[in-house]
Amino acid sequence: MRLRVEFTTEPFDLDEAPAHALAAREVIEAAELDAVDVGPFGNTAEGGADTVLTAVDALLRRSLEAGATRISLQINVVGEGEA
Repeated sequence: MRLRVEFTTEPFDLDEAPAHALAAREVIEAAELDAVDVGPFGNTAEGGADTVLTAVDALLRRSLEAGATRISLQINVVGEGEA
């Protein structure tokens, strides 16, 4: 099964990326996901279910440790494929 995760971390800072946003970006970029799109107001990535779920666990933990006060995420099944 393939999944797409969409997420944002808060609080926002339009002048420079906060530590929690950088931590989330590092997790996603290191996770061997595909179709990664990182932006100032939202981020998406796709991959196999196990890879996405492992990355989401790390993203939540690292972002909270780095000061996130809110993390919004949505996970969608986007197709069959690698498990």
